[in-house]
Amino acid sequence: MGRKLAPAQIVGIAALAIFTVFITWKAKALEKRMHERGEPSALVNKPAADFTLPSLGGQQVSLTDYRGKKKVVLSFWASWCGPCRRELPVLADFYRKYHKDSSDFEILAISIDDDREAAEAYAAKAKLPFPVLLDPDSKAADLYSVDGIPTLFIVDTKGTIIEGDTGMNPGIEVQLMVRLGIKSARNTPEVLDDSSH
Repeated sequence: MGRKLAPAQIVGIAALAIFTVFITWKAKALEKRMHERGEPSALVNKPAADFTLPSLGGQQVSLTDYRGKKKVVLSFWASWCGPCRRELPVLADFYRKYHKDSSDFEILAISIDDDREAAEAYAAKAKLPFPVLLDPDSKAADLYSVDGIPTLFIVDTKGTIIEGDTGMNPGIEVQLMVRLGIKSARNTPEVLDDSSH
């Protein structure tokens, strides 16, 4: 006949089983937040917190640099994040298609990578055309209550958050066009070249 378990062993096994269920649930919740869009941020319609972060190019960039001038898209990401690596190329294509020097919007990609080299390597490989900022201590991410990535915010020219979502958004280009007031080339009449007149 088998050996009987002591009460302490039974309690230990039960605690281990509860811990395993809890950890599995937490891991699944984190994975879900990373792969699916979450609820809109509670920060929508509130003033955007200011921050100053270094860019990969060596400049210090502050959110207030754009106040009164441009709408700002903040994209929190990391090089190790699979959904981020699917979303950033879409943002890059959008930027190349619609951003000009005279545009009234800017995209700031805020890397929460601990390692500058990892952010730099991904930004170079993906040929990100917009400013890439470094937030290794998550100071800006904490200001925006970022608890999953990718997380995207849109800040209007007055400094108010008008959009805030976590997770990969398959319709991000349409969302940005609407929120940034960009008309699709397919929906607007062709502009005549004035240089011939």
